Amino acid sequence: MGSRNETNPSLWVGTTREAPRFHEQHGDMDTDVVVVGAGIAGLTAAALLKADGRRVVVVEAGRVAAGVTGYTTAKLTVLHGLIFDDLISAFGEEGAGKYANANLAGMATVADLAVRHGIECDLERRPAYTYTTDSAMVDKINAEVSAAQRLGLPAEFTTATDLPYPVEGAIRVDDQAQFHPRRYCIGLAQAVDGGAGSAIFERTRALSISDEGDRCTVETDHGTITSDFVIQATHLPFSDTGGFFARSHPMRSYALSARLDGPVPQGMYLSVDSPSRSVRSARMDGEEVVILGGEGHKVGQDPDTRERYAALEEWSRAEFPIRSIDYRWSAQDYVPVDHVPFVGPVSPGRDRVLVATGFKKWGMSNGSAAGVMLADRIAGRENPYADFFDTNRLNPKQSVKELVKENANVVKRFIGDRLRTETRSVADLAPGEAAVLVEGTERVAAYRDEAGAVHAVSPVCTHMGCTVTWNTAETTWDCPCHGSRFTCDGAVIQGPAVKDLERKEVGG
Repeated sequence: MGSRNETNPSLWVGTTREAPRFHEQHGDMDTDVVVVGAGIAGLTAAALLKADGRRVVVVEAGRVAAGVTGYTTAKLTVLHGLIFDDLISAFGEEGAGKYANANLAGMATVADLAVRHGIECDLERRPAYTYTTDSAMVDKINAEVSAAQRLGLPAEFTTATDLPYPVEGAIRVDDQAQFHPRRYCIGLAQAVDGGAGSAIFERTRALSISDEGDRCTVETDHGTITSDFVIQATHLPFSDTGGFFARSHPMRSYALSARLDGPVPQGMYLSVDSPSRSVRSARMDGEEVVILGGEGHKVGQDPDTRERYAALEEWSRAEFPIRSIDYRWSAQDYVPVDHVPFVGPVSPGRDRVLVATGFKKWGMSNGSAAGVMLADRIAGRENPYADFFDTNRLNPKQSVKELVKENANVVKRFIGDRLRTETRSVADLAPGEAAVLVEGTERVAAYRDEAGAVHAVSPVCTHMGCTVTWNTAETTWDCPCHGSRFTCDGAVIQGPAVKDLERKEVGG
């Protein structure tokens, strides 16, 4: 789920506004596999399954790759911050090696499918760096270099970069990649759509999934689709089976693209400092630009997200010779409690309903790897990494502490936000202001737009009943518990919610 019409569209969405449209679903139908969600994970699986000779139907509530995939920084790399030293401690070298090799395989899959289907997506090889500007963090960088080398990765320690500011230390891995994720996914969608009984359906929202009996059934807002298998690739599964909403937490982060009066860094960078900073190059209108990112926080738990953009821009202008800033956008990701994505059956015994979720801000390589794992599972092929990403794994040593902490935060928000309703009325709202208020005898989430019109909805998230909060930068209502997002008029933007917020009639 997602929208290409966010208040702040990404560079990827902004440079593909004339993308091809795919039909809506019309009536009931039968197929081999239904994929719910047309992002990189779902489309990778769909393309591979169609190549296997399967009939595949992909249903997407919005537009292809206009949700999470369309708002990434789009790095294809095995370097995911300071991860390998921690993974070795938690899962041993065998487990950590499976994580690394799965992501390398995901990167290779993108390169292979781009060539196979002739997709022009600015795919370019680049070195990747995890770096610090803090001397106190150099030991952690050295530990990460050592861990990566133990796993067979060609990692090295360096202080030499093409950033416009010095670093205290960095881990470098060559032959990584960057690309235009929406152009790539549109190319995959075109390869899947039409012929051999396969299709892409946009503006078709899946409402429920059942696997009772000998087949699966997906109910959408346009009809029913029956199939042998279903893949949920909706960022977070919208059904509560499997409890993935409780085993991961939603995060938002921010990015901007800028033209520079000077050279654009050619490497891909992520700092381990606080706040973290991300840097990579991209192409726009035939010119090379820089993408700068950071400022992460939990969804729905920042009082004024406009300040995140302001802080990122202030840092960007201080460090880079910026001529213009052309796009600003934010992204949303789910971080599993043990920091390993979930790929496989939605719950024990339900082997025909599969999920891929929890990519923890690295969905381009993790999502591609997940697509391969799911396609292999349906085809009956053994995948060397699937057991490590198993959805039903139980790693209490690695996850219990984080699980308790994150769900305690959910309970705190569920109870506390209900007690924090403001006492003023809708009439008190200034243009551009929003709040959860008491109007008459009921609570409402009200927003007065810049023209003075009031938009009022129920403040109760339709997923599990938490109270939504206002996102000032994106002008959306966001759930601080599990990350569902809604427009100011209550329409679902991102799940796990699938139902809109109820509209309310109030005085202005």
